[in-house]
This record gives sequence, C-alpha cells and structure tokens, in this order.
Amino acid sequence: MDRLIIFDTTLRDGEQSPGASMTREEKVRIARALERMHVDVIEAGFPIASPGDFEAVRSVAEAVRESTVCGLARALERDIDRAGEALQPAERARIHTFIATSPIHMERKLRMTPDQVVEQAVAAVRHARRYTDDVEFSPEDAGRSEVDFLCRIIEAVIDAGAGTINIPDTVGYNLPSQFGELIRTLIERIPNADKAVFSVHCHNDLGLAVANSLSAVLNGARQVECTINGLGERAGNAALEEVVMAVRTRQDVFPCSVDHIDTTQIVPTSRLVSSITGFAVQPNKAIVGANAFAHESGIHQDGVLKSRETYEIMRAEDVGWTANRIVLGKHSGRNAFRTRLKELGYEFDSEEALNEAFARFKELADKKHEIYDEDLQALVTEANLEAVNERIRLVALRVCSETGETPVASVTLTVDGEERQAEEAGSGPVDAAFRAIEAIVESGTELQLYSVNNITSGTDAQGEVTVRLEKAGRIVNGQGADTDIVIASAKAYVNALNKVFSGAEREHPQLGDV
Repeated sequence: MDRLIIFDTTLRDGEQSPGASMTREEKVRIARALERMHVDVIEAGFPIASPGDFEAVRSVAEAVRESTVCGLARALERDIDRAGEALQPAERARIHTFIATSPIHMERKLRMTPDQVVEQAVAAVRHARRYTDDVEFSPEDAGRSEVDFLCRIIEAVIDAGAGTINIPDTVGYNLPSQFGELIRTLIERIPNADKAVFSVHCHNDLGLAVANSLSAVLNGARQVECTINGLGERAGNAALEEVVMAVRTRQDVFPCSVDHIDTTQIVPTSRLVSSITGFAVQPNKAIVGANAFAHESGIHQDGVLKSRETYEIMRAEDVGWTANRIVLGKHSGRNAFRTRLKELGYEFDSEEALNEAFARFKELADKKHEIYDEDLQALVTEANLEAVNERIRLVALRVCSETGETPVASVTLTVDGEERQAEEAGSGPVDAAFRAIEAIVESGTELQLYSVNNITSGTDAQGEVTVRLEKAGRIVNGQGADTDIVIASAKAYVNALNKVFSGAEREHPQLGDV
C-alpha cells in the first residue's frame, strides 16, 4: 500500500491568516510538535518575504532532524537563492517553487505569455536543483488553469528535475468530483508523470478543502498539503487532522496509508497552534473540537455505553484526547515541573528561565487546586511573550464594577521603566481597563478582535484572552492568561501593544499564495 505524504504548511500558509504571525521561537516549537507527529514535510516559511521569515526557516532547519524542512520560493532566482541559504542547516531540505498558470493570473498579474511562464518555471526548477535534489513545483491557481497548458508545463518541470508536482486549488473554487478528475487526467496524460509524486493544496473558500483533497487522493495524489486546525489564508486550508483521520478510518476506501503519523499528537499540537496564534478551535470542530467525542443525547449515550462503536467511528485516545493531566501544588519540586513540561515539548535554555517559569507555576498553584497540562502550556506561552517584549509592563490594576454604576478602572504601567497611572470609565470592566491603558500609552491602534476562552473547566479555570490590534494596515495578536479575566484581558492588551511598539508585527507575505 502506498504511503500518503503529509506536508504541513501551518508555519507558512497558516501564518498568512491575518493576525496569526508567529515568532521564530514559536515556529520552532510548532515544528518540533509536528516532528513528534512524524509529519513528512514541514513548510517552514517564505524566506524572501522578510529577514524574520528567513531566520525562522533557518531556525526550524536547525531544530528539525527527522522531517523534511521546506522553504517556499517564487520562480525567481533571488527567491530560490534565499530559500537555499535558509535551508542550508537542514538534514533534509526541499525547495518549493511556484508560478501562476491560470489565464487570469498570467494575463493580469504576471503579464506574461504562456511560453514565458513555462520557460521561467523550468529555469526555476533547474536553479533549485543546485541546492537540493528535492524540488517541488506548483502551478498556482491550477484549479482554474487550462488542462492542456498544465500538462505542458508539468511535463517540462518534471524533465527539469521536479520530484513533486503540487496542484493547488488556490482560491477554493473546485468541487470534489471536478478536482479528482483533474488529478486523474493529469496523471494519465503527462508522459513522465510516473517520475513525480502528485500533491494537492486546497483552500476552504467553499468549505470543500478536505473533500477536494480526499477526492484527489482517490484519483492518484500521494501528498496532501494541509495545516493544523485548517489554519490559513481567507477561509483556511485542508485540516491535517481531518485528512489524516479520514484516510486512517476509511482504509476500506483509500489505497494508501498514514500509519507513520503518530495521531496521538494531534490534539496536543492543535492546542499548541491555537494558543500561539490566538485562533480558538470551535467546539464542534471535527477531531480536535471540545465536543468532537461528546454525547448528550440519551439515545447516543445509551448506545456508547453498550458499545462505543455504535456512535463513535474513532477512539478519542487515538487522536490525543486523554485524561492526561498533572496535579502539582505548592509543595511540588522543580524536577517534576521540568519533566512534565519536557513531555509537553517545552525545554528551558537556562536555569534562570526554569526558575522564572517555576515561580509563575507556584503563583498559579496558590490560585488553583489542580494544574492541568493546558495551564502549563498557557503559563509557558505567557512567559515567552513577556520575555520578548518588555517596554510596557502591567504593574497594577484595580476595577470597580457594581450594578447600576459605570465601571471604573485604575491602571498602573511602567513604560520604558517610567511608572505611569491612569483612571478611566467604560461600558464594562474590560472596556474601562483598555481605556485606562490607552490613556497612558496613546498607541493609535484599533481593536479588531477580543476573544475569551477558558483553558480548562471549572470556576477556578484560567481565562485565555486574545486581543487583535490594527495600526496602519498591520495586525498583531496579544495574549494573556489569568484566573481573573479582567487581568488576563489587560495582559493581552499590553502584550499586543508591546508588539506594536517593538515592530514585531509584519505584513504577511501575500506574494502569490499557493
């Protein structure tokens, strides 16, 4: 049975979701989680897009030893050179180059003739082969391209040395039967198709990314490009967890396997990506949603109690839904704390970093009776956020809120080491706190998103807040966690402001998405 290659592009296409920018350290953490899952290929970024993206790809290439690390490049020598340089430390490196092939893209975006596009694609693949034998080529907007032209350009790039041919439904336009037929036709008509692995990259604009990807697999594709939680530009990409579990569950239908994927890592990786990006997973999301294996109907409950298979086609444990939790308290030692975090994929660069995280843990243990893995993840995430940006610090927050009265918040911050204080009223305690912070900072930003999620269950659960700010067309996410939701909100707002003032925000590399 063929192996289905899982190509994860969370760090590249997933990051192109507005507000989903990741730091270099965050990308490395996600890459290590993907490697633990045994994902075949990790697309780490678009090295030419910015110095930060270049450094992130290089850092992932240094950290990952088992999975192939991939860098995206337009069909331009300077893009390919930059990708090759970033991937130099990788144990296994792939360069993924692309150029648009649909009539509308060639005419209106590239302003090139079909002959020029073929020539540039072939030259790009040959140039990429100078850096690695593993070269992937994508005809951007293949889903709206002419089949005859696709056959022509794909045959040419395979002859030039492309070992993987990725067929993107760049704008999510295709239907499953149509897209599957396209894949089958290309494999049948291209004379040297047997010399390359055919891949697909589907967007979810019509909610069909997973369906289109699976249809392509049934028609000969042997690589699927996907992202954790379906993260991605616009409506997102095919969700890795859905593709993997569909193929694994329906082995009676699919002529390929994903047995090499450690599916028990799916839920932990989903939570990690969600916590880093601030994009919460909806409760009814397949596989990784909180309700994915929940049963409320009496009939369903009765059936599951008698035989799980009556209403469950997968085991929750197989995708990482376990009762896995750590119960630590104020008397627990550093070693147990460090050991559990290491099991969760977190390691400390120094004893000082461990001590700071452990002190935070003790503070939390005073507030909560039980500490769950999710609490630990939030704790480390918050520590990393503060370590990177510290121009603004929340010193104190006092809020007065009572029935029939306008809430008032008094905030004390340090800005570049100088302590400042402000008091403001608002429509609610969070609004009042944000207004007081703005009175001090005067950032000129606009609040685009305010989201609250409970990290665990119970009235003593930590609340995790995501704040999205926009300034001059740039977007940043801020995060904060605390058992007090107003304090968590203020932490998130301050974290976002620190990113604004440090220049950590960047425009996403919308340079022709595949």
